[in-house]
Parts: sequence; C-alpha cells; structure tokens
Amino acid sequence: MTQDIAEPFDDHGNRVVLVTGPSGAGRSTAINVLEDLGFEAIDNLPLSLLPRVLDGPPLGHPLALGLDVRNRDFSVNAIFDLTQDPCIGAELLYLDCHPEILRRRFSETRRRHPLAPTGGPETGIELEIDLLGPLRSRATLLIDTSELTPHELRAELQRWFDPDPGSRMSVLVQSFSYKRGLPRGVDLAFDCRCLRNPHWDPDLRPLDGRDLRVQSHVEADPRSPEFFRLIADLAELMLPAYRDEGKTHLTIGFGCTGGQHRSVALTEKLAKVLAKAGWQVSKRHRELERRARSAPPQALG
Repeated sequence: MTQDIAEPFDDHGNRVVLVTGPSGAGRSTAINVLEDLGFEAIDNLPLSLLPRVLDGPPLGHPLALGLDVRNRDFSVNAIFDLTQDPCIGAELLYLDCHPEILRRRFSETRRRHPLAPTGGPETGIELEIDLLGPLRSRATLLIDTSELTPHELRAELQRWFDPDPGSRMSVLVQSFSYKRGLPRGVDLAFDCRCLRNPHWDPDLRPLDGRDLRVQSHVEADPRSPEFFRLIADLAELMLPAYRDEGKTHLTIGFGCTGGQHRSVALTEKLAKVLAKAGWQVSKRHRELERRARSAPPQALG
C-alpha cells in the first residue's frame, strides 16, 4: 500500500529526500535504489551535519539521507524542521511495515533489534514504531512494505523517483573472439561463427565489421536475416523484463572466431536497432581495441 500527499516528485536535481521507517522495513534497500537512480545517498548522517552538506552552491544532483533511531542526534522535531525549512524543502519518505512481519524478518535474519540489543525484537519493534509514529503521519510518501518483495519495492520507488524510467537501464553491445574467451560481465552471448566468414575473401580480410562491404557479406548469408531477427526479437522481449527487475546495466555479446568481422558487424547492427527503439546503448569491440593499442604509432606527415 502506498499513501502519498504529492504527485510524483519534480525538480529532480535539487531534491532532498529523508528516508526513514522502522528497522527491517526496507530503508537500506530504498537507499540503494535511490542511489541507482542518481541520488547521492548518505546513510545515518547526523542531522546536525546536514547544513554543512547543503552549504554552498546547489549540488546539481538529488540527495537521499537515511535516518533511523541509531542516528547520533535523531530527533523527530529536527526532521520536521527540515521538511518545513523553505531553503531545504526536504521530502519525507516513510517505509512502513506490519509489526508481525518485522518480527518475522528479524527472526529469519537472526539480527538484533537496535532498540533491544539484549532481548527479543518484539520490545524494540514496539518502541521504535511508537517513536516514529509522528513521522509516519507527516510523511510526504508512505510505502507499506509488508507484502512487497525487494523487486516490488524497487519498482514502486522507481515509479516515484525515476526521472526517466524508459531509458534508465543502459545496454552495452560488445563483440569478441572466442579464442580469447567470453568477456567478463556478459549477460547474453550469441555465437555467430555459424555465419559466412568474410575472412576467406581476400578483399575483405583486412577490413572489419564496421565496413559496409563486410556487413553486406555477412547479411548475404541465407541464415543471417533469420538469425539476427530472432536475436532482436529476444532482446525486445528480455530488455524490459531485465529493467523491471531493477537491472541498471545489461551487456550483450557477439562472438566469432577472430572478433573482427561477423561479431563486429552484428554488434553494430543490434546497437542501431536498440538505439532506435529508445534504449541507452553503447558498443565496444574488444579485439579491435586490443589491436589498436598494440599497433605501432604512425609517423606524422
């Protein structure tokens, strides 16, 4: 359940969001999500130090502060003052959770409650909920995490705080040679050694897959159009799913024998298709970069 007082927030670059709620309700998860969304995230900053953080020219990026009862100078009144100060205009994000769910979470993780370090969590949960009650009633945005998974909480926070949800996930399309192994961090890898190899054409051998003649040669293989269509369709299906799961970076790799012709040509083609579809795309050609680094410098003329 989400209760709100305002519409989804604007003025993303000058925002200060205070994140609080009972221990175990998901505050740390929320801080991590906001950091992924471009916020500078600071957890458990003493409130007395906040003016120093905000002093000077505008930060140019949003700020998220995690606050809980372990803060050295935690004060409900001080937090109220921050939300009322027109120079700061802090928003209060409160993550709520049913006490029984909190008890179960502490039991499952075997963590001690910060307000009951020597006993069971029940007493600490009751004390903390009572202490935070005034903040709950004054929250700018209240999210009940009792029935939310971490992925669902991320999606809810993205709905409110992501300034550009359609292109938040960045996609890297990369070519490589199987002789040198898979690049680190590749999420989806496609083997294009089944396609016609330009290496066996003496005129194309010195070129690479960025050249239109090489691309035409690869596309002339009868299997190439269907091969690429299936991969493009798979990307169209998978990318939104990865984004909705909260993934911020995805790498797609194309491999061939030498990493010079077929994999480069398909990398170039898929990058164009994804960029046209609105994704934030970058590309890399690992073997071409390696050869460029090892090539002797050319004389200036």
